[in-house]
Amino acid sequence: MSKLIGFLLLVVGIIHLLPLAGVLGGERLNALYGLSFAEPNLHILMRHRAVLFGLLGALLVAAALLPGLRSIALVGGLISVLSFLLLAWSEAAYNEALRRVVIADWIALACLLVALILHLRADAGTP
Repeated sequence: MSKLIGFLLLVVGIIHLLPLAGVLGGERLNALYGLSFAEPNLHILMRHRAVLFGLLGALLVAAALLPGLRSIALVGGLISVLSFLLLAWSEAAYNEALRRVVIADWIALACLLVALILHLRADAGTP
C-alpha cells in the first residue's frame, strides 16, 4: 500500500512540476497556458507562480519517497487542485491550453483522493 501511495504522489508531483518550465520566460508560459504574457508585471507573477508549483511538486515527490511528509503533501496537493478546479468551474469558458490543465488536475485529484484514503487506512492500521 505504501508503494501505491508513493506512486500516486509521484504522479501528482510530476503534474505540479510541469508548470515549473514557466520560470524560463514568456515563451514557455505562452506554450503552457496559450496566453501572451508580454506585460512585465504579469510576466513576473506568472514566473513566480511557476516557482510555487515547483515547490509543491518537489514536496509531493519527496512525500512519495518519505512517508513522514505525506500528510502535509496531501493537504497541499488537495488545496492546490481543488482551488484551481473550483476557479475553472466558476468561469464560463477557458482556452484549450487551460482545458488541458483542468484535465490534468482532475487526474491529480483522483490520484490524491485514492492516496488519501490509502494513507488514512494505513494510519488507522486497516489493511
